[in-house]
Amino acid sequence: MAVTGQLTLDEFLRLPEEKPALEYAQGVVSQKMPPMGWHSKLQGELYFRFRMHGYPRRLVSAFSEARVTWPEVRRSFVPDVIAYRVEREPTDPNGLIADHLTVPPDVAVEIWSAGQVLSAQMDRCRWYIAHDVPISLLVHPERRTVWTFRPGVESGPLQAARVVDLSDVFEGLSFSVAELFEALRPGSG
Repeated sequence: MAVTGQLTLDEFLRLPEEKPALEYAQGVVSQKMPPMGWHSKLQGELYFRFRMHGYPRRLVSAFSEARVTWPEVRRSFVPDVIAYRVEREPTDPNGLIADHLTVPPDVAVEIWSAGQVLSAQMDRCRWYIAHDVPISLLVHPERRTVWTFRPGVESGPLQAARVVDLSDVFEGLSFSVAELFEALRPGSG
């Protein structure tokens, strides 16, 4: 990425998308780490769990690597996975899902990648909570741990049989940390 100097949020949002994604925080542009195998597999697993929750009633709408912009605080991030209760899905004037997401999700997930600083990822999850995301998860593939963040409550590191309970946002949705990391075994789907 070759962006120098500070950009406005509008200037940033007009840049072409890149892989890995660019993110924006009050004038500063940064690039996400490229996802490796474990990261990608866990991202898919969480997306699938959210997407299938409540099927066929479609209670949850899940997105993978979708940009969410908070215009009022000049931030635009690309969480690894986000999910909305269907009644909160952002829509455009034509009744389709909005292409530019400016409504904070109900859950935002960050998956740690090699080269990232764990405390910075935790701060990102706390930032989501401070900006109207009810639950944020931080998944650490190497440590096989999950942290959960809610307003005023942080839990973790959760491991093995400990349960990640999201039922306060998505009724009935919970899974153990071990179940999540089972996705890293060959033949898991």
